[in-house]
Amino acid sequence: MTSRQRLVIGMGVLAAALAFSGCSGEAGEDTGGDIDPTGTWGDSSAEGSPFLTLEEGGDFTGSDGCNTLNGTWSVDEADQVEFENVASTKMACEDVDDWLAGMSVADVADDTMTVLGEDGSPIGTLERSG
Repeated sequence: MTSRQRLVIGMGVLAAALAFSGCSGEAGEDTGGDIDPTGTWGDSSAEGSPFLTLEEGGDFTGSDGCNTLNGTWSVDEADQVEFENVASTKMACEDVDDWLAGMSVADVADDTMTVLGEDGSPIGTLERSG
């Protein structure tokens, strides 16, 4: 492959990446305009309870009650919270439902966040606590 062909392919890959990155809001950006999901969802002080803390700027941290979670979030045009780069520890804890590790997006209505999995089905809810 010539250097010109590599350059053309590289530019095509870059253009595709830029096009896809424009499909969602920037991390922490409320592009939908109707919701502000920043704050804590669930009870972060109760041992064994799931929670998420969405910070200004687009980072989040949390726990499924045993494993810690972190990643980034943004709000899309449909006012759904999109979770990206989700990472979780994998400790073996008895009687802990690790449903938060499967989160993809969430709907927010008043003080309730309904977390949806990859297939778009609800996998759990969290109440705003802070």
